[in-house]
Amino acid sequence: MRIVLVGGGGREHALARAMARHGHALYFTHDNPGFVELGERADDDPLLAARQVAAELVVVGPEAPLAAGLVDRLEAERFLAFGPSAAAARLESSKIFTKSLAARHGLPTAEARVLRRGDGLLIDRPWVVKLDGLAAGKGVWVPDTVEETRAALDEVFAARPDAAVLLEERLEGPELSVLGIADGTRVVPLIPARDHKRRHDGDRGPNTGGMGAVAPVSVPDDTLAECHDVLRRAVRGMKADGVPFRGVLYGGFMLTSTGPRLLEFNVRFGDPECQPLVTLLAEDPVPWFLGAARGELPGDQLRFSASHACCVVVAGHDYPARGASAPITQLPADADDLVVYHAGTSVRDGVLWATGGRVLGVTGLGPTPEAARARAYAGVSEVRFEGASWRGDIGA
Repeated sequence: MRIVLVGGGGREHALARAMARHGHALYFTHDNPGFVELGERADDDPLLAARQVAAELVVVGPEAPLAAGLVDRLEAERFLAFGPSAAAARLESSKIFTKSLAARHGLPTAEARVLRRGDGLLIDRPWVVKLDGLAAGKGVWVPDTVEETRAALDEVFAARPDAAVLLEERLEGPELSVLGIADGTRVVPLIPARDHKRRHDGDRGPNTGGMGAVAPVSVPDDTLAECHDVLRRAVRGMKADGVPFRGVLYGGFMLTSTGPRLLEFNVRFGDPECQPLVTLLAEDPVPWFLGAARGELPGDQLRFSASHACCVVVAGHDYPARGASAPITQLPADADDLVVYHAGTSVRDGVLWATGGRVLGVTGLGPTPEAARARAYAGVSEVRFEGASWRGDIGA
């Protein structure tokens, strides 16, 4: 099948590898050294690329083109596209929209209120501060004190004076990522994963786009069933509201002492959660992507291998403040139990360079979580470029 893939990060490298191993002809709108042996470069413009290759499916990786209405434009020209419409993508592009959906359809979530500059709200306790809009996974502050909450708000309004901010009750507990593929009516969940957002070991430092992820995660059956129920109610709610959701629905949950609480929705595969998830996928993902695009999923359950996966992100030393810029002098070789996904690399004069904030997603596989983690870190230890940095506690 002829497939155009939009996006050029580690998530898209993982998706490309998963589709290519089932024989699909892939065409890319972005450059990524990991794509070179998996398909061909097409036009930068996804619509022109789809016309150019007579695409049978367009798979959209990142959130920004989804929020900007790329799927709507593709469908207007009768191309099948995997991803939500711009209206449905508001589940990610507007946290306030998601809170409203949760209130209408009874989704368990944290107490929250909307704040704009000049509202004069008295900040008398720590609140989680969430920017209402796309922020590449970094528009969230989790202060420990009232003073830190005020400082976060000052930072937001200094940069974006007209922004709306969601103040959310701070919940306690481990986080869980539960993703599903939806066709507008039904959603079929994937195995649960866990992201590690904070920059430094021990969940310290600023929020990032993600420093690593593991899958599957062991959680009680009833807890996972509650998370699945939230995804299903959200899909039913969107359809009832006249905005059917098709694509990947990603629920971020906090597992509190009183049950799972929805933190956020994303409308695409998480990065880096996508890397362990699709590495473990034991079937061709394309029929599922097509089924979502057509409005009819091909089954009730996706098949995954019995292995475990751990993805450790190798970033530049100054990430998330700035990206890396250094030649990569050594990488581990891909193997049956190790895959190196390219997230922020490029080739200059025949030399591979680290050129992004998050540079690589080194993903280890094993029969146990401990074995997968050990394999990933053994791979990480072979990476060489100036300023290479990573967390040492992914999956610990």
